[in-house]
Amino acid sequence: MARTQRLPEDHVAAWDLPADPAAVADARRLVGRCLEGWGTPVDRFTVELVVSELVTNAIRYGAPPIALRLVRQPHLLTCEVEDASMTAPYLRHARESDEGGRGLYICASLTDSWGTRYTASGKTVWAAVGLPQPETARRDG
Repeated sequence: MARTQRLPEDHVAAWDLPADPAAVADARRLVGRCLEGWGTPVDRFTVELVVSELVTNAIRYGAPPIALRLVRQPHLLTCEVEDASMTAPYLRHARESDEGGRGLYICASLTDSWGTRYTASGKTVWAAVGLPQPETARRDG
């Protein structure tokens, strides 16, 4: 994903998270408060669930340090989770008897797009949700 312009500081929220499963609940809470503060017109439950899955994957399969970012653009909300591992996440279809393996499938199902970016120090797994747009006034003429 390329950004052609710098976003205002108040359009990005970032948190460092410990590599501890208890951090998942904290991440959901932080994101919920942030969405409330921004007044973002998005399904809060969906975003919290996506963040939960991405943070869980980073804790379980990634490596510290772990960071969570929300990026608000006019038409898009992007959740990014960064960790120090270069291991690529992959989408799989879990069997009914599997206890895990549904995280990225859930993210892919609930968001408009998702992916992985690699950096010199690890990777960022992101998922983006389109934001509803106000109807524009029709102009006759």
